[in-house]
Amino acid sequence: MITVLRRPIITEKASKLNAASQYVFEVDPNANKIQIREAVQTMFEVDVVSIRTVRLKGKVRRRFTRKGIQQGRTNLKKKAYITLKEGQTIDIVAGEGGEE
Repeated sequence: MITVLRRPIITEKASKLNAASQYVFEVDPNANKIQIREAVQTMFEVDVVSIRTVRLKGKVRRRFTRKGIQQGRTNLKKKAYITLKEGQTIDIVAGEGGEE
């Protein structure tokens, strides 16, 4: 279950969606919506209403070195937009560590 959710995506667009009880996670590219739903419900103890997924292709990256141009691709990524039941939230930015 834990390997399905890789990390939360914290961007300006994602933080605007948090007001509407929607959260964005980077997930395993081979995971389906059923696996994502079970992982979120068990980890955060919330009720998931809907899930939308997006597959992002890897970008081409080039480096200019002494030996010439080296070219490669970044890995494929998959994002999941998760909508929770009204009134429920996930505290994503609360990290470990003491208050000072």
